[in-house]
Amino acid sequence: MLKELENQPSDADLDKAQRIVDEAEGGTRNVESGISRWLIPVIAATWSIFQLSISSFILLESTLVRSIHLAFAICLVFLSHPMFKKPKKNRFLNYFANNDRYSVVDIIITVLATALALYIAIDYVGISGRQGMPLQRDIIFGFTLVILLLEAARRALGPALPIVAIVFILYSFFGPYMPAVLAFKGVSIKRFIGQITLSTEGIYGVPLDVSATIVFLFVLFGAMLDKAGAGKYFVDLAFSLLGRYKGGPAKAAVLASGLTGMVSGSSIANTVTTGTFTIPLMKSVGYPAHKAGAVEVACSTNGQLMPPIMGAAAFIIAEYCNLEYVEVIRAAFIPAVVSYIALMYITHLEASKLGLEGIPKADLPQFWKTFISGIHFLIPLLFLIVELVVFRHSPALAAFRAILALTVLIFVQNVYHAVKKKDSIPKALKHACWQIGTSLVAGGKNMMGIGVAVASAGIIVGVVTLGLGGIITEVIEVLSGGNFILILIITAIASLILGMGLPTTANYIVMASLTAPVILTLGEKNGIIIPLIAAHLFVFFFGILADDTPPVGLAAFAAAAIAKSDPIKTGVQGFTYDIRTAILPFMFIFNTELLLIGVDSVAYAAWIFVTALLAMFAFAALTQGYFFIRNKWYEGIALGVGALTLLRPDLVGKWIGLSSAPTQVVMLIGIAVIAFIYGEQRLRSKKASA
Repeated sequence: MLKELENQPSDADLDKAQRIVDEAEGGTRNVESGISRWLIPVIAATWSIFQLSISSFILLESTLVRSIHLAFAICLVFLSHPMFKKPKKNRFLNYFANNDRYSVVDIIITVLATALALYIAIDYVGISGRQGMPLQRDIIFGFTLVILLLEAARRALGPALPIVAIVFILYSFFGPYMPAVLAFKGVSIKRFIGQITLSTEGIYGVPLDVSATIVFLFVLFGAMLDKAGAGKYFVDLAFSLLGRYKGGPAKAAVLASGLTGMVSGSSIANTVTTGTFTIPLMKSVGYPAHKAGAVEVACSTNGQLMPPIMGAAAFIIAEYCNLEYVEVIRAAFIPAVVSYIALMYITHLEASKLGLEGIPKADLPQFWKTFISGIHFLIPLLFLIVELVVFRHSPALAAFRAILALTVLIFVQNVYHAVKKKDSIPKALKHACWQIGTSLVAGGKNMMGIGVAVASAGIIVGVVTLGLGGIITEVIEVLSGGNFILILIITAIASLILGMGLPTTANYIVMASLTAPVILTLGEKNGIIIPLIAAHLFVFFFGILADDTPPVGLAAFAAAAIAKSDPIKTGVQGFTYDIRTAILPFMFIFNTELLLIGVDSVAYAAWIFVTALLAMFAFAALTQGYFFIRNKWYEGIALGVGALTLLRPDLVGKWIGLSSAPTQVVMLIGIAVIAFIYGEQRLRSKKASA
């Protein structure tokens, strides 16, 4: 166990951080009395059991699964989130802000929304037989479902996604009245409702299908790992391994968040889970409060980039790009791992600048003792990876089997501890059942926001497929003046703005539908052939960065509550740490070898990895103004040149007249530049010491 140190957050600070997580993922309503307090847990656990059953022994048509999945999600959102989060002075409005009980209106809206989500399943045969010719009833029900779904998204996620969806809906009807460059022929009510609510091209589209069949199981797997105690184990393991080194708590935070974040799929929950331990320890060795919070924010958001799970988004990317899951992981591996290791290097640079040391070894848990104590937590993770990568089973089957393995592990763990402590075995079995039950509840509650998010994103996707895709491409081309770099910048900014407050998966779905096709089309117009996976990873990376981008940045607010720092200052600092992640997509769009596209040699892949890592170290030293010692202005420029040479050898080779030379020759020049600056700084440091 870690020794109690100063700078521990108060209970009020922890409650504030947890409240941010609850509001973002679990809802603000907390009914604590009467039979009503069991309503949300029972529905959430039932949803988890349903999702497990369709992965094993229940066979249902895909549309029915999507419908039931949305019904559970929208039901839980309306039960968990009142119309207003804060009390109102007006008595009538305050009626809709009660967070400690359910009103009659709440129940009516919940039942209505749930029934409308199930309508396509209830009248499945009839709707299938009248495709393109909806009845008056279909139109009324469909239009009401769209309104209630957007309201559910507003309650669970904030106004950003509903506003974007409403803009697209209005545009689909008022397109003929727009200026010439924005003009669109428009659609009828019948066509709109038929596309959005009565087919699998809108709300019930591919995103909802992936959410129902794959994403849920991975979210449930992450919840079960957390309830079993894996989160605390990963933190202790990271501290035992790295805590004694310079800036050790920050390095341990990076490692711990990487282990938990790749499974959790939520940077906000990850921030609170690991940040409760890591942030006070970072402050205890001398990190300023806002920097301690910013490190946790940066590593928690970046955790979702980490293969092999990538917060479950890897499977949606595979579906959109029509690639095997293993191909997505292969493409994402170098950018994700290099970015993460570079973040650990940034914490080292920060510690060097501040003159910080690590935690005394006596105050840290012993590595081997800690490693052995929780080695069983690695079994389900390794089991999952083997299922996915070695046997190449479907993600749903792999996740289901990993959950079964984890369930057995929870029972064995509790019985083992009972025997070791000579406690009651029946009591241990009861506790194991409680852990599994709370995991089922947590899985359902964590998924409700994602469920309504991907369904709402389906509205935007459906409107785009009605014919707006070409207009979006044309508008961005006009705004950018045809400059491809500017096109990428516009796309990146759009991803950051649309991603504020949205789950990563929902943000990726929206951007994959709106801007990824634009990158491909306009890139081709500029004579740049971009692989599909490169465009999709570009928008995915920037969607993740939205979680620490002010002014919304929910992960930054959660970290600031624990660190007792200013949330905006924490978010800005976190984003400065994440600049290295933001620069990588601009590199791999042009240098697809970073995605291992066309790279078949293991040795060459290792060369790309090592040089990319060196480039990110140089870029991190540039952004932090510190390498071996503080940089002079010309050293910063040289580090930037060295990094660019390693990441874009084709471009630099063209500039210096070596375009016909092998890229390795140009990259060696970049290595030499970085090595020279390092040697020069070491020499300067020795002279200063003398």
